[in-house]
Parts: sequence; structure tokens; C-alpha cells
Amino acid sequence: MNDPAHRPIRSFVMRTGRMTPGQARALEDLWPRFGVEYSPAPLDLDALFGRRAPRTLEIGFGNGEHLAALAAAHPERDYFGVEVHRPGVGHLFMLAATGNLANIRASTHDAVEVLRQQIVPAALDEVLVLFPDPWHKKRHHKRRLIQPAFVELVASRLAPAGVLRLATDWEEYATQMLEVIRANPQFKNLSSTGDWMPRPDERAPTRFERRGARLGHGVWDLAFRKS
Repeated sequence: MNDPAHRPIRSFVMRTGRMTPGQARALEDLWPRFGVEYSPAPLDLDALFGRRAPRTLEIGFGNGEHLAALAAAHPERDYFGVEVHRPGVGHLFMLAATGNLANIRASTHDAVEVLRQQIVPAALDEVLVLFPDPWHKKRHHKRRLIQPAFVELVASRLAPAGVLRLATDWEEYATQMLEVIRANPQFKNLSSTGDWMPRPDERAPTRFERRGARLGHGVWDLAFRKS
């Protein structure tokens, strides 16, 4: 039995949720087309997508609407999503099949392990982390994804001049993100004011963003370039 004291801290909770018949069918039938199995070995992204192109990785893509919209708007780029919520992955596959989006692939594994084991250094041009779990309680802050070690890992997987984009509707977490990434000398803040970015016009509002807006939450966007 694994010693609980030595288990890695997960930055997510496995929320099974309700999977619709359509999502379940898409997950099963379309996995050979869009799914990426996890193994602790580097992926050949050129072989995976059948070409060489600029590549974006989105961590925690929810129901996939934003990722699918980006893939449809930018057919010249490849998009690799990582999401542990399987109904959301099934929904993404439905969108990808309906839109005939050949530039989408997705994994249902832990994003940190995917980055560390399957993505080789300098393989990505952009990394998106939109509305990650804020882990509101102070004693749970150690579970937040945006920590120095994770930012260092992302930096190693970004190509020179690659961009890390983030967003949250939790102000205290936004401040932590800003401080953590500022402390990494490999990143330069793209904000003209040294803090927040305007909301990108092409970002389709996520479910979390819409929920936050209903509750009166603000949204904080950040963008950093690997120097």
C-alpha cells in the first residue's frame, strides 16, 4: 500500500460528474482519433498531429468550448488539451468531430505528469491555464497549480519566445500567480503596466467565467513571454 505521506499533492479533484450518452459515445468512439494515451515516455508531436506547426497546450480545458473555438479559428496551429474531467473530454471530442478539427488532441491524465514525461523541452509555443481550481482555504493553497516548480516546468517546455497565459476570477490567487511568475527570471510580463492584461477578445467565456460573472467576480488575465 502506498504511504499517504509520500503521495504527490494533486492540484485537482477527480469530479466524475454526469456523462451524457453522447459524451460517453464520443469518448469511446473518437478516442482513437483525438485521444492521447499516457505513458512515461516523450511524445512525437509531429507524428501525433501529422505535421509540424505552432503548438498550444491548454491545461484544464473544462468542456472544451474554448479549445475547440481556438482550433477552428487557427487551423494553422495545433492544440493539445489536458483535462481529467472525462465528460468534458467527451464534449470536446463531439465539438472536434462536428467541426472536423484535425488540429486537436487531448489527454485525460494529470497535466503535471504529461508535461514532465510526455512533452519534450521547447516543444510548445503557448501554454494556457484558465481558471484553475483556486483552492480557497488557506490550508489547501499548497494544492494550487501555479507554484514555482510548476512554472519552472512550463518554462522548460516552452520554446524561446513562447507565451504562458493565465486567468482567474479569484483575486488573491491572481496576486499569487503574478508574484510566482515574476520571480522566475525566464519570464517577461507582457502587461504594459507590469501586472494584468486585457481580456483576450478571442477567448470564449468558460463555464467558470460565466459563473463568476453572475456572482459579481472580477477576472484577472496574465500573459508572460519566455525570454
